[in-house]
Amino acid sequence: MTLDEYKKEFSEDDAVGWMSIDKEFERLYPNQEPKHFAPAISYMLGGDSPLDGVSIYESKKQTDHFHFVTYGFSELYYDETKLDDEFSKWGFELTFRLKPFEADNGNPSWVIALLQNIAKYVFDSGNWFEEYHYMPANGPIRLETETEITALLIVADPEIEKIQTPHGELSFLQIVGITNTEYEAIKENPETVEGLVAKLKENNPLLITDLTRK
Repeated sequence: MTLDEYKKEFSEDDAVGWMSIDKEFERLYPNQEPKHFAPAISYMLGGDSPLDGVSIYESKKQTDHFHFVTYGFSELYYDETKLDDEFSKWGFELTFRLKPFEADNGNPSWVIALLQNIAKYVFDSGNWFEEYHYMPANGPIRLETETEITALLIVADPEIEKIQTPHGELSFLQIVGITNTEYEAIKENPETVEGLVAKLKENNPLLITDLTRK
């Protein structure tokens, strides 16, 4: 896209990158209005939440589940200097799929805090994620919850391909909750991580996180 084409298609009021994300999710969930969570004070204005927002869609595929997507790891707003960069900011946004958990009462807001904490790690450390990365959550991923899901694995979202935005390449990387046993196994032998993903996909192709999984 040339600069003239960029100026012709978008105005300075357009959230160009945000629109690219929304386009992918509108394709997956036509006519669905997601729940959207935005911090009261933006990070740029001194807030402590790096992400500008998180949307939650309700999916009926495989089994009923919530499908989250972040806004903030990529370049979201009109910026002529970012036109045709190789990657849109960090080059990814995170997604997460959660099987409804009874204690949430249909409102899994704890996931928003989890995603913001992951964003703080990325923004503060400068370390980004790629497929098959993994990390401990230093406890249950849902605080004060009896669950064996205590670590996170990164995969490509099974339903959303990598896209080219006006600001560069953007991947959708999905967080998958794994057990401590699974985490210790791949930590000891990192070459087994792809095998673990393949095994999990046998009964769970969309890699939906289930807090009750043993």
